[in-house]
Amino acid sequence: MNNKVLDVHEKPAFPRWVALSLQHMFAMFGATILVPTLVGLSPAIALLTSGLATIVFVAVTRFKVPAYLGSSFAFIAPIQVATATGGIGSAMIGSMFVALVYALVSLLIFTTGSNWIMKLLPPVVVGPVIMVIGLAVAPTAVNMASTVSVGGEDVYNLLHFSAAIVTLAAAIICIMFFRGVVSLMPVLIGIIVGYIYSAFIGIIDFSPVKEADWIQMPAFLIPGIDYDFVITPTLLAIMVPISIVTISEHIGHQLVLGKVVEKDFIKDPGLNRSLLGDGLGTLISGLLGGPPKTTYGENIGVMAITRVYSVYVIIGAAVFAIAFAFIGKLMAVIETIPQAVLGGISILLFGIIASSGLRMLVDHKVDFGNQRNLIIASVILVIGIGGAVIHISETFQVGGMALAAIVGVLLNLLLPGRTDETLSDATE
Repeated sequence: MNNKVLDVHEKPAFPRWVALSLQHMFAMFGATILVPTLVGLSPAIALLTSGLATIVFVAVTRFKVPAYLGSSFAFIAPIQVATATGGIGSAMIGSMFVALVYALVSLLIFTTGSNWIMKLLPPVVVGPVIMVIGLAVAPTAVNMASTVSVGGEDVYNLLHFSAAIVTLAAAIICIMFFRGVVSLMPVLIGIIVGYIYSAFIGIIDFSPVKEADWIQMPAFLIPGIDYDFVITPTLLAIMVPISIVTISEHIGHQLVLGKVVEKDFIKDPGLNRSLLGDGLGTLISGLLGGPPKTTYGENIGVMAITRVYSVYVIIGAAVFAIAFAFIGKLMAVIETIPQAVLGGISILLFGIIASSGLRMLVDHKVDFGNQRNLIIASVILVIGIGGAVIHISETFQVGGMALAAIVGVLLNLLLPGRTDETLSDATE
């Protein structure tokens, strides 16, 4: 028994409800606003859509799954590529097609059960692809941490690099030397410490904060109104295959959350409902100009520590996120965060993402003495990190992380010696 303080359907008293919900909001805050900042989207919209997506998710799962949905790191590189190819509107349309994939997979699971998808995405495929997500964007993190733009060129700057180091150090200290909720908010605390240091050394321009209104509408990006878009095969090839990774991540989170709460969410309310909720959250986000969504491990960690599993606390956190999105001064402060601070925290975050892929391989005892496993992991890593691209035509190409995910699934299906090991094996 884990001595639950509040079960899934129990409501806390109002003052405690506010405190518990704020705790969850701050746990996801740093990572949720970091993703849009890195890809050129509005942090306010990211906050707003995270709240809306979470409420939709809880409703679709019949108020049975206490999960918070925040910005997905898996789509950082694809959004950057899609934006460079066809503008930010293309990235948003791609995000909506990702939501469509979630809906289709949800429908398949509803009609055929979930065993097939558990077997389609074994740890030997998912682990290396997760490693690619972190390592493929590692140069971006280092460049942000150590350079400033001068005349359109990135130039090394030791002063800015020092802000990145301070940010990174603060986050590491939170993880290593603190316990409880503080250890679950290293991104937020690292950014705050780095921001204070940056202000001290004089590399922040506070004029946007002075000019901002206290109450301000977020910068929406509505398709057909704020941008024109063209759906191309290349756009779909950039974004849609990442669904392989995020669906795997979703399943993993449902299994871990189920262990924490002592419930089987794969069976009740069902993987089809949780995937549909995740997909609808991503669809709403894309329609408003926010990044794709995913369930957040940070909030699962908060529940594990507090033993408070109430969906009402999660809904409260979502309401606070929506409200914060309209505080113009706060959003202006976020927009003045120096690139070096974001780079410093990204070094840690991208590394943790890569390491979590490695941890998956270790936890599932993937045998690299087996040539089959060695081949699958090796090909995925080199294709993904190397940025390999297949040019099918002038308007259609598949490359990088997306190609790595597709090749990994195909190799697992085609190479002899496949086992029935699934993501759930290490959690039982």
